[in-house]
Amino acid sequence: MRRLSPSPFLLLLLLLLCAPFFSSLTTASDTLTPDSPLSDGDTIVSADGTFVLGFFAPNPNNRYVGIWYNKVSVPTYVWVANRNAPLLDRNGTLSLTANGTLVITANSSTVVWSSSGSSTVANPVAQILDNGNFVVKDVNDDSMQFFAWQSFDHPTDTLLPGMKLGWNLTSGLNRNLTAWASLTDPSSGPYTMAMDVLGDPQIFLWSGSTRTWRTGPWNGVRFSGIPEMKTYSMFTFQFVQNQDEVYYTFGLKDPSIISRLIVNQTGSTQRLVWLDQPRQWNLFWFAPKDQCDDVSPCGPMGVCNPNDSPICDCVQGFVPKYPTNWALRDGTGGCIRKTPLDCRNGTDGFVLVSEAKLPDTSSSTVDMSLSLDQCKAKCLGNCSCTGYANADVNGTGCIIWTTQLTDLRVWAFGGQDLYVRVAAADLSPMTEQSHHSGTAATIVIPVVLGTVLLISVACFVLKMRRKKRVKFPNSASFTNPYNYQDSDSKDLELPLFDLNTIVAVTDNFSAKNKLGEGGFGPVFMGTLEDGQQIAVKRLAKTSVQGTTEFRNEMELIAKLQHRNLVRLLGCCIHGEEKMLIYEYMPNKSLDVFLFDRTKCALLDWKTRYGIIMGIARGLLYLHQDSRLRIIHRDLKASNILLDKEMNPKISDFGMARIFGGDETEVNTRKVVGTYGYMSPEYAMDGVFSVKSDVFSFGVLVLEIISGKKNRGVFFAKADLNLLGHAWSMWKEGTSLDLIDESVSPKYSGDEALRCIKVGLLCVQERPEDRPTMSSVVLMLGSGSALLPQPKQPGFVSTKGRFEYSSSTSKQIASSVNEISVTMCEGR
Repeated sequence: MRRLSPSPFLLLLLLLLCAPFFSSLTTASDTLTPDSPLSDGDTIVSADGTFVLGFFAPNPNNRYVGIWYNKVSVPTYVWVANRNAPLLDRNGTLSLTANGTLVITANSSTVVWSSSGSSTVANPVAQILDNGNFVVKDVNDDSMQFFAWQSFDHPTDTLLPGMKLGWNLTSGLNRNLTAWASLTDPSSGPYTMAMDVLGDPQIFLWSGSTRTWRTGPWNGVRFSGIPEMKTYSMFTFQFVQNQDEVYYTFGLKDPSIISRLIVNQTGSTQRLVWLDQPRQWNLFWFAPKDQCDDVSPCGPMGVCNPNDSPICDCVQGFVPKYPTNWALRDGTGGCIRKTPLDCRNGTDGFVLVSEAKLPDTSSSTVDMSLSLDQCKAKCLGNCSCTGYANADVNGTGCIIWTTQLTDLRVWAFGGQDLYVRVAAADLSPMTEQSHHSGTAATIVIPVVLGTVLLISVACFVLKMRRKKRVKFPNSASFTNPYNYQDSDSKDLELPLFDLNTIVAVTDNFSAKNKLGEGGFGPVFMGTLEDGQQIAVKRLAKTSVQGTTEFRNEMELIAKLQHRNLVRLLGCCIHGEEKMLIYEYMPNKSLDVFLFDRTKCALLDWKTRYGIIMGIARGLLYLHQDSRLRIIHRDLKASNILLDKEMNPKISDFGMARIFGGDETEVNTRKVVGTYGYMSPEYAMDGVFSVKSDVFSFGVLVLEIISGKKNRGVFFAKADLNLLGHAWSMWKEGTSLDLIDESVSPKYSGDEALRCIKVGLLCVQERPEDRPTMSSVVLMLGSGSALLPQPKQPGFVSTKGRFEYSSSTSKQIASSVNEISVTMCEGR
């Protein structure tokens, strides 16, 4: 009998068809059983292939067991088992005991982590479900209703669809999110997002023991502090509160969408969605995003509005507790009543705060059986009641506060109605009428309408008159004896300091109080009578930055409020004397440290990274999140001020420009800025946009990392400036050599490489290739994001000049110093 031999083609085809099967036998499994431990290199894959569990190493020294996306091209870890007990080599195993306990051991003997608290199971098996939940259950239980243990009960920094954030009140289990310590260290960091079940439950973001942001209470549809949730058409949200549990969870209407909620290592809560094109995570939402997102920036009975300047105001019937601090833009002291309440005689009433994020509800009481009228009556019957509101935006339920109202802010849309209790004397006629009932209402309506009309006319006339003067607080330090007027300026509501006050606090602008000098003029330090330290920027008579720049900065920065922007306290105008009064920054400007070979040692990697992130957030606010769309146009190291904690503050808005809502770029005949930081299209053609600031930011990032200036520093290759040097090192794979030698070697290499790459992406020649600041913030803060490869920078050489990297070799004259330069060119 003749034996038939298979053809080579059939053998090859058979091997190709079976390859995935053999591969899965050696590297992957769908379950973990007591007799089959998981070794380093093995994985467990969910049935639909969405998630993988296995060993991973985010840094060269430590290994962890975790879960990541299998269908996402960027390594993205959503859960870590032994986050605070890493394995130090590849000899670790994950095993399942006979009673259903998961155990991670090092060198087959030392237990570094276990799923303590697991229920005993007779025939245990562990598997990862399609939703990313790693569970231990009985092998014979296919109902998926009971798990002896599940990873969803022990989150790390990520909330996946179907996960619960909150409390199991019966068992005492608290499911919260805790950020990674750094991009490459999964251990527990300082930032935690957790449910507070006191009063009306709400979610807080914590930094250690300090509350930094809160969602507000659930109002039946969304969190009171996140009104934009109502626009999330692709998501479903659920808030459960009963005697057994209090938790929040979300789902996706389209199962093909991949989304996660995280708390990252910089203290930002972010909702991310995966985009198949361009194969990256997109920042869908984040918080905190403005000053009003900070917990109670305006103190008790104060209202925060990010679209106002200043951002803090008092509820009607209240006045600032500390008027001087309030005028200097410090509202944390809050407000006090003008008139005491008169509960005994029942004459108190309520003022309405519309579109509000409800105040902190930790000490409030809730009764879902009461209507709004019943809620009002209950509040009036309690002499301690300070305010009330509906618990549900649909008009049901009652929240009552008996303490001072804190962390109150208003929105442009999507807020709720809040009723604040005030004395009768502090009610306006309209407000008084709205809180009385019966036939009297029909009698007073014509009178009220007439009164409103008269008030409206009076307010209009007053507003037209006020448009011709700078507003100032009623304080002894702020007077207007010189009657400064400018018919073209807007109503700034900016304190105007008396010249004599400034002369006194600066010791007549003495040399010992001089902090430095820039293109605008000298800057002096002073101390007001109440101890407040200030920085006085005095317009020099010889300055090329004259009245126009002075007004520009005064008008712009007065309307901007952000933790990474310097705070303008007021101005002083007396004849030809023009001064801007700022908060004092004890560590002066970034260049003082960065380019000094002694002081630069004080800038460790953590501080430099924090400065980079702070500048990025400040620029994002200017470009996208502020009430105005601002292009700074002169971003450089000397315009970054540092407070006592070395937090960066963007300053000097004399060159800044407001962008219209439909503008993407502007062409100007007057090119202003500082050589070395200006983008090619702006320096060469006078075209500027938000991408011009992005270029400047990229230069600044590379300067912060290297400790070297882009201009005036020559490297081994004499034709390279800092951008060219960084680009050359990137192509050679030696980018870490760019890091300032004064930085301790104990820094995160991955984090440093990410910053260098982001810097190079920002300084690319073509504006359309550069990322937006929202993308920059996301790329810097996400260790798992896949970044595109940078292209050659716009300026690559500096032999006494800069050259454009394209075929156009037009040269730009170098300025002779480091101050801002204005260049006019015929067109």
